[in-house]
Amino acid sequence: MTPLDTARLFGPGRPRRPGVMAQHHVVVSGHYYASLAGLQVLEAGGNAIDAGVATGLAIDVLESQFVGFGGVAPIMVRLASGEVAVINGVGPWPAAADLSLLHTRHGGRIPDGLLHTVVPSAPANWIEALRRWGTMSFGDVAMEAIRFARDGFPVYPFFAEIIASKQHEIAHWPTTAAIFLPNGVPPGVGSIFTQTDLASSLQYMADQESAASGSGRDACLAAAHDAFYRGDIAQAIVRHQSENGGWLAEADLAGFRAKVEPPCRTRFRDIDVFGCGAWSQGPMVLEALNILEPLDLRALGHNSAAYIHAVTEALKLAAADRERWFGDPDFVDVPLDVLLSKDYATRRRADLDPTRAWAGLPPAGSLRGEAVSPWQPDPSSGSGADLVGEKPATSFLAVADRWGNVFTATPSDGTIGGPVVPGTGITACMWGSRGYTGLDHPGRVGPGRRPRMSANPAIAVQDGALVMPFGSPGSEVLGQAMVQAFLNQVVFGMDPQSAVEAPRFASYSWPESALPHSYKPGLLCVETDIGAPVGEALAALGHRIEWWPERKYQAGSVVTIRSDVVSGVKWAGADPRRTAYAVGW
Repeated sequence: MTPLDTARLFGPGRPRRPGVMAQHHVVVSGHYYASLAGLQVLEAGGNAIDAGVATGLAIDVLESQFVGFGGVAPIMVRLASGEVAVINGVGPWPAAADLSLLHTRHGGRIPDGLLHTVVPSAPANWIEALRRWGTMSFGDVAMEAIRFARDGFPVYPFFAEIIASKQHEIAHWPTTAAIFLPNGVPPGVGSIFTQTDLASSLQYMADQESAASGSGRDACLAAAHDAFYRGDIAQAIVRHQSENGGWLAEADLAGFRAKVEPPCRTRFRDIDVFGCGAWSQGPMVLEALNILEPLDLRALGHNSAAYIHAVTEALKLAAADRERWFGDPDFVDVPLDVLLSKDYATRRRADLDPTRAWAGLPPAGSLRGEAVSPWQPDPSSGSGADLVGEKPATSFLAVADRWGNVFTATPSDGTIGGPVVPGTGITACMWGSRGYTGLDHPGRVGPGRRPRMSANPAIAVQDGALVMPFGSPGSEVLGQAMVQAFLNQVVFGMDPQSAVEAPRFASYSWPESALPHSYKPGLLCVETDIGAPVGEALAALGHRIEWWPERKYQAGSVVTIRSDVVSGVKWAGADPRRTAYAVGW
């Protein structure tokens, strides 16, 4: 890793927001109140997992324009022992999900509404993380989330902006509009926003846990889990689905358990990088890093045309492999052993032309000598879906504690993205909006299959030196933002805050995960502070340039921690493109 360049902290290019440094523990998340909730848990003696779950539950309330308690939440932890584990992020399609019905009745489209519903995974994931690695109860870590939902929080500008921009879509769902459009209009900045039904649902789970006290910690947490998946909340969800033509049934909820699995892994120079499985964008990020590893990126110059071109083209090559291969590994044979090998990266690197951009998505690589052809959109893939609007999604958080544990998560699936279940304050997971209906597509709809997702918490480790969790919201952009922030630190020596504030770029040269799977071949969005001469040089290489203003929120909102193993000092970076904040002590 390139040594930390502290000189940049004193010059004119220093970060606009001071970076947070802590000796004991640090929390960084998409909202300042959520970070404070996590810090309170750490100060009370909880570990990074306790604090991470508390932060995530608070995010479910505070960023409910992007995240929902009934949504998704991929989690990655690295324990002080060095063990790294992942909790699968997304629940499966219901047993009644019928691909043939989508073709016969809906022309291959996935109609907006309850047929987007898959089994909610976030509640089970939070509780499983607590059970395996935490020390506190669900009620203890949910305390601040309950307070934010019951007593409210001041509406901040970014929350107001998103609700106002989605007003038409929210109005389509009366139960959702009743919460997010009080008196028929978006809440104003500075008004107090409450979600009393959500507070009651969280409190009910905590009360069921408390009622099981005396039976042991696992039994108490199981009671909280069952309150959602078998109790009153489950019954309300199933009743709503049954009355409105949804597929989700009692057995789908009752049989769901969070799945813990090993991470994917690669090595970038002297750093091990861990990502989530092929149900996520994780292996795509790792493959792109493999392609870039031997290049002298530092010599190209940070955010030069040559550097941006190389990173963009590597991401396109990895995205082509994702589109061809990635799906639920329980149903799809995803050849990750090949895709993440250094030999395969060498072959893919030969397709990276430093003088010319791929016009669109490149062909997937030939894994075993088979013939490949250029990628083409599949008209039967569900890409013609009629949507009320784009589904808003995703936040990110990371925690590092004094004992060496690290917790990261990418909660997603905004409450405003569908109809709230009456009386619960919860939108049952709408992640089916990431589905495909093409019969041969690896991400196709099917009973028990997990839809693909972009969300991908990651952790980088340099043995004996540092541990660096990193991630971002941003759908198809989040992996790109992660790669750039990672390279900013390990190649260019930036401190975490400088790394997340640096100008970014984003390619749209592959189909979006979310319906209607939009595809914009050749489009490269560039934040304006990268500079017109660089944009002109990129256009000459064949990129179709669209200028973004500085710090545009669609460029992602990267969160990262650089935890020094030797000194114990933890540096945090919180992206100002949204409302991310770091706190520590």
